[in-house]
Amino acid sequence: MTTQAQVIEGKATPRGKYPHIKRAGDLLFVSGTSSRRADNSFAGVEVDAMGTTRLDIRAQTRAVIENIRDILATAGASLTDVVEISTFLVDMNDFGGYNEVYGEFFDYTGPARTTVGVHQLPHPHLRIEIKAIAYKPL
Repeated sequence: MTTQAQVIEGKATPRGKYPHIKRAGDLLFVSGTSSRRADNSFAGVEVDAMGTTRLDIRAQTRAVIENIRDILATAGASLTDVVEISTFLVDMNDFGGYNEVYGEFFDYTGPARTTVGVHQLPHPHLRIEIKAIAYKPL
């Protein structure tokens, strides 16, 4: 079995010693992905002059799925190759907005999916993180 790991240039650097994507044979494993950009800013986050923070689950979800799409593209795969998704939400009250945007990218023929609520993610502005598994034969 062939394995290879890759950190993708132009994407947010992982906050630990792990790759964005790892191939194991015909399977592609995308590490937990957020809306963090390469410059360490976040999609779906607005902070005004008073420090009031607005966190937009729809914008964050869209950015996460687009980041996963871009990471898969480096391995010659696309979102249609995703077979399983695990989503982590800080607040299950965000489920509706997340689910709405998710439906823009996937339908009933898409990946199997699990969504769980978690206490927190690695940054207080993050509302969502998603990891994915894709099947893309060499």
